[in-house]
Amino acid sequence: MFQDFEQKSSPEAGPPRLAALRAVMAKTGLQGFFVPRADAHQGEYVAECDARLAWLTGFTGSAGFCIALEGCAGVFVDGRYRLQVRAETDPAAFTPVDWPEVQPADWLRAALPQGGRLGFDPWLHTRDEIARIEAGLTGSGIELVPSANLVDAIWADRPAPPVAPARIHPIAIAGEDGAAKRARMAEALRGAGLRAAVLTLPDSICWLTNIRGADLPRNPLVQAFAVLHDNARLTIYSDPAKFGPALRNHLGAEVTLRPVSGFAPGLRSLIGPVLVDPATAPLQVARELTEEGVEIRWAPDPCLLPKARKNAAEVAGMVEAHLRDGAAMAEFLCWLDAEAPKGGLDEITVVERLEAFRAATGCLSDISFDTICGAGPNGAIIHYRVSRASNRKVRPGELLLVDSGAQYPDGTTDITRTLAVGEVPTEARAPFTRVLQGMIAISRIRWPRGLAGRDLDPLARAALWRAGLDFDHGTGHGVGAALCVHEGPARLSRISEIPLEPGMILSNEPGYYRAGEFGIRLENLVLVEAAEKIGDGRDQLCFRTLTFAPIDRRLIDIGLLSPGERAWLDAYHAEVLAKIGPRVSAPTRAWLEAACAPL
Repeated sequence: MFQDFEQKSSPEAGPPRLAALRAVMAKTGLQGFFVPRADAHQGEYVAECDARLAWLTGFTGSAGFCIALEGCAGVFVDGRYRLQVRAETDPAAFTPVDWPEVQPADWLRAALPQGGRLGFDPWLHTRDEIARIEAGLTGSGIELVPSANLVDAIWADRPAPPVAPARIHPIAIAGEDGAAKRARMAEALRGAGLRAAVLTLPDSICWLTNIRGADLPRNPLVQAFAVLHDNARLTIYSDPAKFGPALRNHLGAEVTLRPVSGFAPGLRSLIGPVLVDPATAPLQVARELTEEGVEIRWAPDPCLLPKARKNAAEVAGMVEAHLRDGAAMAEFLCWLDAEAPKGGLDEITVVERLEAFRAATGCLSDISFDTICGAGPNGAIIHYRVSRASNRKVRPGELLLVDSGAQYPDGTTDITRTLAVGEVPTEARAPFTRVLQGMIAISRIRWPRGLAGRDLDPLARAALWRAGLDFDHGTGHGVGAALCVHEGPARLSRISEIPLEPGMILSNEPGYYRAGEFGIRLENLVLVEAAEKIGDGRDQLCFRTLTFAPIDRRLIDIGLLSPGERAWLDAYHAEVLAKIGPRVSAPTRAWLEAACAPL
């Protein structure tokens, strides 16, 4: 069992730890200290040794930060975590702050006196992040001060960094060998007049070298830094114990392994110009280079777009992974449909059985994130994680939201279904149907090349907007091929300016959440493809759905659907039955036929 249900949050520990942090702040002449969720790699998941935000505040969400001042401490979270942060932190010590509506610079202007000094660890913040805050503080007299990490100074039993063995990602699944990828990236560097690129994102390094690891939960990553040179040589900075003889042979003579302690000296020895990503690299990278006079060129990580544009082998692996996962989901949904109305299930049991069905495929490497299984009002907590303390009965007459995914050797999955338990709550039908309409709108759209996620995001919300409703998260995120379930740079959101390109895989997941009552979300993964030319032959793109699992027809208000929407849903369910039916047991096949019958 990959997921555990222990209470990760310790709200009662927050006040004494905050007091200890303030004592260290006073000794160092700081009036505040910035505690991010991020580690030095800016990943969504962090190792236990890097979970400083959770250790200090109790908040365990995957995004957010705390600004601790002498007289107050704000925990900044976005719309996904507004309920969770209030449940996991001590209100006497920490004040939840709605971010990005409230920007840290504005909050600091109101809370920190002129001349105040706010410390931050430059290994945990990017140049862009610090520059935005400093711009907002112009004229305030407030100073951001690079500092040693003060949380580490008071965290006496801080765990050791992970040292999990790395493994080879086979060429049959990767579709291109590491040497060819490095040559391609190096050619781009030379074309831009660059001598090297600093890589700080582990998924970029894993993709570039065709390796995978287990340093972090849920993501098959090797924690590492790297420098790619214009001659296609690569230097990886990571714990050498992770790299056995077979892996070293796989990497080849053009790849050099060095310990993490050599990263900063290695940066100082580079000859510029050197590419550094201002949005993902730690500010300390620039500080090391600048100290030695090395010219910096600020530009995105050169691996981001090539990694996002999956090749034919990666797409084939993702397709197979989703068919395998679809069969496991069908077995699970059949079981749940029979057992849930009896009233004997709870959220933990549901999570355990779902993981067991995936494990029964014989291919499960890990889950791709902790399963979100929210019964009734828990479904309204967008990133709810069940613990033994929060575990709730799955009660007839309520909704159950299940958002889950798997890591297989050939692909990564992410699927959400919202299900009726027994008698359908009447008040949920209309919002459920409007969420479904949003998913269908994204699934059906054709668009001219060059549009970005922000151009498509409104389509997922239009049906909700017509009823005065909305949801406080993006419509979709990029997904890696046997990599991270959340992958950049493209997204379906109001702020994403990255053009969508063939080969990109994204989630399509509109939702609606009524606090204290229920949550609704539907999610499929979709692949960007070139659309068949019609009309005057313009180049257009479209989405191909990769996820195959029935949508709960009992929750649909058919009267709200247009003929085109009904036709799409019937065609989708026919495809689910055709693709998944042959892969499941006879009882599940019979259940699937009923679940996928035309409206």
